[in-house]
Amino acid sequence: MRTILCCSVLLAAVLCGSACSREKLEAKADAPKIVVAPVAKAAPADLARELVLTAEFRPFQETDLHAKVAGYLKKINVDVGDRVQQGQLIAILEIPEMNDDLTRAAAAKRRSDAEVQRARDELQRAESAHAVSHLTFMRLSDVSKTRPNLVAQQEIDEALGRDRVSEAGISAARSALAAAEQQVDVAKADIDRVKTLAAYAQITAPFTGVITKRYADTGAMIQAGTASNTQAMPVVRLSENHLLRLVLPVPESVVPRIHTGARVEVRVPTLKRSFPGKVARFAERVQASTRTMETEVDVLNPQLLLIPGMYAEVVLTLDRKEGALAVPLGAIAGHDSSPNVLVVNVENRLEERPVTLGIETSNMIEITSGLQPDELVIVGSRSQFKAGQLVQPKIVEMAEIKGER
Repeated sequence: MRTILCCSVLLAAVLCGSACSREKLEAKADAPKIVVAPVAKAAPADLARELVLTAEFRPFQETDLHAKVAGYLKKINVDVGDRVQQGQLIAILEIPEMNDDLTRAAAAKRRSDAEVQRARDELQRAESAHAVSHLTFMRLSDVSKTRPNLVAQQEIDEALGRDRVSEAGISAARSALAAAEQQVDVAKADIDRVKTLAAYAQITAPFTGVITKRYADTGAMIQAGTASNTQAMPVVRLSENHLLRLVLPVPESVVPRIHTGARVEVRVPTLKRSFPGKVARFAERVQASTRTMETEVDVLNPQLLLIPGMYAEVVLTLDRKEGALAVPLGAIAGHDSSPNVLVVNVENRLEERPVTLGIETSNMIEITSGLQPDELVIVGSRSQFKAGQLVQPKIVEMAEIKGER
């Protein structure tokens, strides 16, 4: 009897425990599932909208150095890669006939000086003859006045004629002297011309730079590079590489935001470095074929680390705002039509909220209205979330958001 009673109690306990477990499982199944949601906090940030353009470094200025006069290359002092200063001697030409031209011009100058001296002597002789003739005429004229009929009138007239002839001789001598002096000036100019041409035998650097190409060697015949229709061979090519320029094709939509003096960042992938630059000049004209405007950026290159021909990425800052309320780009849905975000409220439930957008960067975007600082928004894929859903927020870092995107 006692054994039967114990079995009954045990069976009742088992049945009761089974019923309780079933009720707990059913209750657990009916409880809502809480999903872990990746969120980011709306917070103030310094935002800048940027445009990245690719260009090729060019020398600030580059020129082929030609000879002004023809001659043989007597000596060349530079080679490819040499750095030269403004006014430095690059090469010397040998022009034998130039010495003969200078000798001839000097001889012409001495002859002109002799002609001047002769003209001066002639002028002095003419003035002396005029003085005698004039004195004779004055004496005869005075005698005729004091003692009439003593001197024949014909003699007086002849004396007057000789006086006027001698006076005209003075004028002629003075003109001859002036012509001789002008001839001296011509001879001097001829000497200066020959000396100037002789100076062109020395080729100097017009600006500080680097020799990037050498065209001729010692003994080469160099033609005078004075006419555009001749294929005169230059001596060297000189590039100013201490200052480089980048020519950017700026889109028409960005043209109003381009200003002279604006600072830019120049990234050089080959060197894995960035350099400061500035907008130096722009064309102020949009090309009809490409709808772009040529804009030049100057980059200082004192150590010559940058080489013309390298490619660079220029980062133009179009808009900038400090302390803007921002969220990651992945938090925005309906970006083009009606932007909105999913906000986690104080009860950890989701609210769909429309927002107004501002400056957009590569990974952040400004919220001008619709959010408050420190509010949490869903980032990444929103396919498993809906308004009113209970979630467990988990703040994610920007690196994780970029990875998801």
